[in-house]
Amino acid sequence: MIELGHVTDRKPPFHYSALARVAFSDTDAQGVVYYGRYMPYFDLARVEYHRHLGRAHFGDVDFAMRAVTVEYLAPARFDDLLEIFVRVERIGTTSITYDHAAYRLGDEGDELMATAKATLVCIALDERRATPVPDAFREQVTAFEG
Repeated sequence: MIELGHVTDRKPPFHYSALARVAFSDTDAQGVVYYGRYMPYFDLARVEYHRHLGRAHFGDVDFAMRAVTVEYLAPARFDDLLEIFVRVERIGTTSITYDHAAYRLGDEGDELMATAKATLVCIALDERRATPVPDAFREQVTAFEG
């Protein structure tokens, strides 16, 4: 299985990150990454995190976005290499809250571009209703995050 992310200890408390290159189509008329284009970067890191845990697919349940809060700290530009860090901050009964941090990698060090918190709700696909987070996934996250 090819994984687009990797385990890392570069930015505690994060233990996982994925790389993304800013495409020209990600930028706006000002030449910076359009604010809405950060969501796919965060999604990429979160999906790769799940893949790393062996859970790219969840069978008869899946996760639906409930809320996301983003803070933009610096402008990324075309061709910048971003490292997107992700971790599980909290697992509730039917929801999971993730932390994300996007850094631009450069010769002069890393620069924090944006942070995000995303809460996803576990849903039963047949009923489209909230359902408890599977114990197996909860255990995998706990084992990985420590």
